[in-house]
This record gives sequence, structure tokens and C-alpha cells, in this order.
Amino acid sequence: MARTRDPEKQPNRIKQMWRVLQMTRRYDSTITWWLILILVGAVAAGIVAGILIGGGVLGLVLYIVAGVMLGLLVALIVLGRRAERAAYSQIEGEPGAVGAVIKSGLRRSWTGSEMPVNVSPKTRDAIYRTVGRGGIVLIAEGPKARTQRMLEEERRNVARIAPNVPVNFLHVGPDADSLPLYKVPSRLQRYKRSLTAAEVSAVSNRLASLSRTPGGVGIPKGIDPTRVRAPRPR
Repeated sequence: MARTRDPEKQPNRIKQMWRVLQMTRRYDSTITWWLILILVGAVAAGIVAGILIGGGVLGLVLYIVAGVMLGLLVALIVLGRRAERAAYSQIEGEPGAVGAVIKSGLRRSWTGSEMPVNVSPKTRDAIYRTVGRGGIVLIAEGPKARTQRMLEEERRNVARIAPNVPVNFLHVGPDADSLPLYKVPSRLQRYKRSLTAAEVSAVSNRLASLSRTPGGVGIPKGIDPTRVRAPRPR
């Protein structure tokens, strides 16, 4: 006999979005005004379209309804992105934050592990590795002065396994010119495509063998990126 879901346990989308909005407002005071502006603008566009195109009262009503629906869709997209940014701001600067982004924020064309490939036991600076259509990107978590050598060391390790694949660096840390945590997924998308989907899979498999070498460094005790993962509103 099939089990029936308890209605009380099913997530209420309106309550979910309200909680997301409340969380976002604590870190982004302008989000409410942006959502109102989007909705008002969409309704106004529907009214103008209804008047210009015609169709009588029924046509005007339909255009207004279409404007409301479009406004809600755009508002939800904007809220989702702002909420993700607000969530990342809560963990920015914490060890393992980059791993949280890799676990929850990478696009489909990129792959990576929330576990760092190199970690400094003293400073807890870490190096993460991602592979995608743009090649290999090594992401440093920590000040540039301390992580640059770690990046170069990992570049040499990668070059032995995948010598013809481009390798790029990203820095996420306290430096003024470092990349903000929330921009990591979008920055990865900017790299020029140099690998096919099949090549991405092949390179990932090769690098997986590198991670299993005796000299590999696992995630240090006290860093658990899965616990600081940024929530993604649905």
C-alpha cells in the first residue's frame, strides 16, 4: 500500500520564500524595493501593451495578468540570486567557504570537489580544483602572499597529469583585489572554452588519480564545507 504524504510535512512554498526574503533582507536592505519595482514595472508594461495593442477590456485584463505573472517570475529570479549572495556573505572568510560554493554553486559545465587538494596545516589556507569547458581552475582560499606558492605547486602537479590543458588561478581572500565568494560561479563561466564535454570528463578522471596519491592532503580537522553550504532557494 502506497504511503500518503502528510500535508503538514510538505513544504509550503510561500513560507519558504518568505523565510528566504527575511534572510536576504538582513544582508541586502534594498531587496524589498527591487521586488516592488519589478512587479510595478511589469504591471505597468502590461497596461501599456494592452492599451497600445488593443483588444478591449478583456485584452487589457489579459495583458495585466501576463504582466503580473512575468513580474513574479523575474522577482523570484532576482530574489534567488540575491538570497544566494546573502547566504555566501554569511560564510565568506571562513575556512571551507570555497568548498561550499563548489558543492552548491557550480554550473553544469564545471565539476569539482568541496574537499581541498592542498591545505596549510598552520594557516588553514586551502587550494581547490575545478575542471570545466574552460580548462582547469585552481581556487586559492586565503591571502595571496601565502597561497601563491601553493597554487604554483598544484599547477606543477596538474601539469604532470594533464600537460596540454590550460590552468588558471582564482584568489578568494582578504586582499582588496581578491574575488568575492559569490562571484566564483559566474567567473568560471567567463573562461574561453578549450575542452569538450568528453575531455572534461577525461581530465577529471585523471586528476582524481592525482588526489589519491600518498602525498595528497585531505581536508583538515575543523573544516566541513558541507555545513557552511549556502542554501539555494527553490
